[in-house]
Amino acid sequence: MSAGGAFGGNRGARPVPPEKGVFPLDHLHECDLEKKDYLSCLKSSGHNSEKCRHLSKKYLQCRMDNKALLNLMAKQDLAELGFRKEADTVSSEGGNDQRIDS
Repeated sequence: MSAGGAFGGNRGARPVPPEKGVFPLDHLHECDLEKKDYLSCLKSSGHNSEKCRHLSKKYLQCRMDNKALLNLMAKQDLAELGFRKEADTVSSEGGNDQRIDS
């Protein structure tokens, strides 16, 4: 048998979680209300996620706010997650494609 373990894995190496894309489950259901609101919005809008972005943002914010207790998600600027500032969103909804930089 090799020194790498029964299935070829290195038993001494610690697994490294991915930086983005996967985060721990909310076992204590701290953000269930936000999650249910988002899923309900998706169903009622015919799975048009653009109409539910405000709820997606609220859900991610909840996860970041509960990081200290549950380690659900690291604090990060929402702009880095694809959410623009409110002024940008309002201008793009009004049909004006120009960006507002602050």
